[in-house]
Amino acid sequence: MSMAGHGQVYLAGFDVFRPDAIEQGEYLKRLCREQGLQGLYPFDNEVTEELAPTERAALICRLNLAMIRRADAVLANLNLFRGLEPDSGTAFEVGAAVALGKPVWAYFQPAGSMRQWLPGDEHGRDAEGYCIEDFGLPRNLMLACSWAGCSASAEEGIVALSRYLRRS
Repeated sequence: MSMAGHGQVYLAGFDVFRPDAIEQGEYLKRLCREQGLQGLYPFDNEVTEELAPTERAALICRLNLAMIRRADAVLANLNLFRGLEPDSGTAFEVGAAVALGKPVWAYFQPAGSMRQWLPGDEHGRDAEGYCIEDFGLPRNLMLACSWAGCSASAEEGIVALSRYLRRS
């Protein structure tokens, strides 16, 4: 299938929390343009500062979900964030995209399977006694079994997603 109709990519990830979030978004959108794609970054939405915090949060959620609906695919930063798991908002966005039938391409620094990189004992239990997934996957099975593919970086991911969309 041609790129026509397959050019808008929602850029999901905790990049919006970086000190240089705007610059990072512009960088990711530039990488998309270089591959013939249009990057949709959450900060592209206009949200007034005059709203109460809960109203702003609800508006941001609605606008981001609208962007995901409009997008042809999602590129998701699933690097670890504030702990040993990907950002929960990004995981939600991945789930929403999958539910809408949108292909998701993930990127993160590889570290082997969850069992290999999560701290645990010889029985596969973490410090609190919870079982560590042992399916040979680098992320939770609900993420890893639903993405179209994954790469080690945003740069590699955008190129791979562009190729994937051209073949679709």
